[in-house]
Formats: sequence, structure tokens, C-alpha cells
Amino acid sequence: MTVREARRERAVEALQATVRIPTVSRRDGVDTEVFDALLAELEARFPLLHERLELTRVHTHGLLFRWAGASDAQPVVLMAHLDVVPIEDESRWTHPPFSGAVVDGVIWGRGTLDDKGCVVAICSAVEELLEDGHEPAQDVWLSFGCDEEVFGQAAPEAVAVLRGRGVEPWFVLDEGGAVAGGAFPGVSAPVAVVGVTEKGVTSLLLRAEGRGGHASTPARNGPTARIAKAITALESSPMSPALPAPTVELFRRLGPHLPLPLRPVVAAAARVPALLTRTLLAAGPETAAMVRTTFAVTTLEGSPALNVIAGSATAGVNIRVMVGDTVESVLEHVRRAVGRGVDIEVVEEGEASPLSPYSTAEHADLAFDLLEATIGEVFPDAVPSPYVMMAGTDSRHFTEICERVYRFAPFRMTKAQREAIHSHDEHLGVEDFLDGVAWYRLLIERLPA
Repeated sequence: MTVREARRERAVEALQATVRIPTVSRRDGVDTEVFDALLAELEARFPLLHERLELTRVHTHGLLFRWAGASDAQPVVLMAHLDVVPIEDESRWTHPPFSGAVVDGVIWGRGTLDDKGCVVAICSAVEELLEDGHEPAQDVWLSFGCDEEVFGQAAPEAVAVLRGRGVEPWFVLDEGGAVAGGAFPGVSAPVAVVGVTEKGVTSLLLRAEGRGGHASTPARNGPTARIAKAITALESSPMSPALPAPTVELFRRLGPHLPLPLRPVVAAAARVPALLTRTLLAAGPETAAMVRTTFAVTTLEGSPALNVIAGSATAGVNIRVMVGDTVESVLEHVRRAVGRGVDIEVVEEGEASPLSPYSTAEHADLAFDLLEATIGEVFPDAVPSPYVMMAGTDSRHFTEICERVYRFAPFRMTKAQREAIHSHDEHLGVEDFLDGVAWYRLLIERLPA
């Protein structure tokens, strides 16, 4: 077996091993034994990384490594997270969610895409470079949070450590975009989308109260009816759409790859943004979410029994706040839509992240250019572009110490794979994972002096 073959096998086995450890994040506490097992597994799989890099533990199980480079003038931070979301219904999985099974060239399991694939790809790239005696041109920090899925404290604590040490990163790179296939109707080329901002995450609880009672004598407009009306009103009253600048740039870059009938629409987008906005709204939920704040009713609770009228009914609403909107403007919209008879409780709130610099036809940014060039070498068929990320990441905290915060996972993902994130049948192709290892390695090798 050649060195290259051994490294490929080692990387895949490391991802399988980490997927088998069910590091599920929960708001009510940490399963210390499980997370301890994952940290021990990482140390066993990547011995040079743990021996030669300086490690600071953050929060309960977060890891912050410093790989000293030839210079500390332009340090970079590579991020990922160790925790995963729970499994709702294991019977819906083609292969058990914590099996790490490799079947027909595909690695199956919770975390392969979100986000242990990135953790292991980063560690594998660093381990290889250490074996080869590489010294990075700049300090490289590795920040692995342990509670990203529950909006926890590991990432803020990592930021506090870096700030305390006077570290001002040149850029930060976290999970987020991907080399997305089938993302846009009529576009055959994959699109390597790099998040230059992300929507804010705000969660509300809608609550209606009443007397309750026996189901044989229902009164009109009880708590469940009012919650149902509130949900319907919110769904039928979306917020006004808008076209952020990164979305305009995305479609400028996609222009040559679009079907001929759509090219004039994109060409006119800068002059008449409303035309492209309407097109995106009509193209489906994935593109519609690119142009407006979204509301998703995620939890419902009413009576505990079929023959009891609910004395209290609630609905949880997860909101992704678009760049240009604010939490306050969103709350005002919800109040108007829901009306009287329903109380609104803010469970958590977060604004959209600041916009990071990116390259356009008129302006170049060296950090973004580096990401783009690395994408071009490993994924030559892909169209690299900035975009507004719809989901939330730990990287939002790093905007406090860095103006260039990017979100990109260097893996090819089909639409079915993207839909499997936080759902069933999460999986990642073996070759796609190994391309990700190569991508991180090349990125580190190309850091400028």
C-alpha cells in the first residue's frame, strides 16, 4: 500500500470512528462520557496534531488548537463542530445512523455532513502536512465547538481566548456552503457557494390560554383554534422579499450557465432586482429562502388527551432573519400577522451576521480569492460564488474579532444530501470526503507569506 493509499484509508476510518460516537447535543446537559470518548478517539487518530499543536480546552469539550506558522501576522481559523442533532426515527434510515457504514463508496451516518466530515477532513489534512514536515506560512488555529447545535458557549469562549491573546484573524472558515449540485433549475454545473454572511436565528413561542374542559362541550375560538389561526396568518403573510448584493453577484456568476430564457433576467437583475426576486420566489423553497426572512413552525403542543380541551396551546416558530431585516422588524411583523389572543414569547434572538468582503468584477479580495482559487483547483467544474447562508453557524461569534468570516464545506453535495442534513439518511461519498481533505490541505499550503 502506498503512502497516499494509507492516508486515504486512515482518513475514511477516522470519519467512520467519529460517526459511531453519538455526540448528540441537548439543551439540558452534556453527556460527558460520550464526548470524552470522541476527544479520546480524535487524539488516537491524529497523534501528531495533538503532540505538536498547542491545545486550549474551551467550555466542556471544545478544542482550540494553535499551529504556529512562519508568521503570526495573518492568522487563519479553520472551524467545525463535534456535536450532532438527535435522531427522530431510526427506522427511516437506510443504514443505522451511528454505524459509519461504508456501502458502495458512500459513508452513512449522522454527522458525515454536519459536521464531523469537516472536523476529520481538517484534522486529516493537518496530520498529513505534519508528517511531511510542512510549516504553514501563517499561524493556523483549529476551533472545534462542542455545542453548536444548541447555540452553546464553546464558540463564544473560543473567541474570548483569541481576543485575550490579541489574535485578529485574517479570515475565519466554518461549515456552510458546499459544492452544490442541482441547486438551481436548469444549471448543470455544481455551484461552490461560500457564505459571506448568514441569516440571524430567532425563535418564538406562540401561546394561547383558555379554560379547557371536557371535549364534549367545546367553546368557539379556544386555545388550539387561536394557535391554528395564528399559524395560518403567519404563513399567509410572508415578509417582503429583497435581493442582497451577494445574491446578485451569485447570479451574475451563474449567468453563462443558466438556460437561455433566464439569462436576460439575470442580466437585468442589477437594474431591475424585482424581476430576479420574483423568479427566485417562484423557483422553490431553497431559492425562495435566498430573498426573504423565513418562518417555520417547528413544534406544536396542546391537550395531553384526545377527550380533553387544551387549556393552553403553543407553537414554536423558528425564524431566519434576512440581511437587511432586524429582529425588531421581524417581531413587529409577527405581532401584526398574529393579532390578538395569542401571546408571543422570544425564546432566542440573533441578528443577521455582518457582510464579509468578497471578490466581484470590480473589486478583488485576497482572502476570498484564495478560497476561490483553491475551489477551482480541486473542483474545476464548479462555479465558485459568494452567497447568503440560510442556516446558522458558530462562526457568527467570530465576526466580533474578524471582518472576513466565510462558510464553506469542501464537499460535493446533491440536493438529496442537503435535504438529509438534520433529517434521515445523512451520507457523504468517500471520494467527495477525500476531495475535502485535499482541499483543506491545499488551502493551508497556499497561505501567503
